[in-house]
Amino acid sequence: MDMTAQEDSMTKEERMDKWKGVIYGQALGDAMGMPSELWSRRKVRAYFGRIDGLLEGPKENQVAVNYHRGQFTDDTSQALVLLDSLAATNFVPDGRHFARRLLAWAEELHAFDNHMLGPTSALTLQLVKEGKSTEEAAKAALSNGAAMRIAPVGCLFGADELERLADYVKEITKETHFSDITLAGAALVAAAASVAAECGDARQAVRAAIRLEPYARGLGAETFSASIRRRVELGMEYAARYEDDEEAFLDFVYEVIGAGVPTSESVAAALLLAYYANDPNRCALLCANLGGDTDTIGAMATAICGAAAGYSGIRPDFVQVLDEANQVDLCAYAGLLEQGWEVLHG
Repeated sequence: MDMTAQEDSMTKEERMDKWKGVIYGQALGDAMGMPSELWSRRKVRAYFGRIDGLLEGPKENQVAVNYHRGQFTDDTSQALVLLDSLAATNFVPDGRHFARRLLAWAEELHAFDNHMLGPTSALTLQLVKEGKSTEEAAKAALSNGAAMRIAPVGCLFGADELERLADYVKEITKETHFSDITLAGAALVAAAASVAAECGDARQAVRAAIRLEPYARGLGAETFSASIRRRVELGMEYAARYEDDEEAFLDFVYEVIGAGVPTSESVAAALLLAYYANDPNRCALLCANLGGDTDTIGAMATAICGAAAGYSGIRPDFVQVLDEANQVDLCAYAGLLEQGWEVLHG
């Protein structure tokens, strides 16, 4: 197998900085967006004024009330379960294995009863639990469960391997999400993380990633969903127009692109906010203030910016809070990414 440009251009130490960057970026965007999750943009403004750091889950927010400052939610937890599954299969993607690992995680945390799962994941994991086929439910999927947990997987591939990455994403996600839009959304997030890790620029990464959409959509069952690429291309025009006006750009994304759970909205929003911010610290804050599915959009967007900037580009005070709030060694998962890189490119 030919070595990619990423392996040629980065040492192991430099790769580890990128791997830690994508994982901590995912966790940061997730935890920053947790307090405002599923609130409207108006309500976020009225309650918080402006979110300017990691906060406790407010008692008024039913989905965030049990979370403490700096805790990440199911988005990052599922990303870690996914990496554990890949490590267990020696990085051969096995959608059924992952679905079973995800089901075990959900049952341990009582995720069904606590409404921690998105609509598609809840349905398909229940089918897995009952020993039934998930195919029809997965083909009809529209929500963002596959995309929200996939960004670190992008770092297993170089920027010249994006179609191969999309094929890999399909094999991982097909038990829960197997529609054209959900596969494309996941593939585009992973691709943006891959390119960002290599080039160090989230804007360049998003531009490269959206070109993958036609190929990735062709891997799944057809739906009548809007194009993520077209939405992002439109948003890029407004990113330039509102370069010096963050609130105006957030208004545009919320009102025109959308910030809801559907993949066609949330992935487009995440790619645009990564493109606009081009920095993980700024990105996490923008996503938290957007309104809508803030933790998921934040997880995806900030993972991309974290891949670009690396761990060294994330504020140390944010890292400290994340480490103290979550009982998990995130650096160990960067080690799993390095292990996977070596397996796939050794």
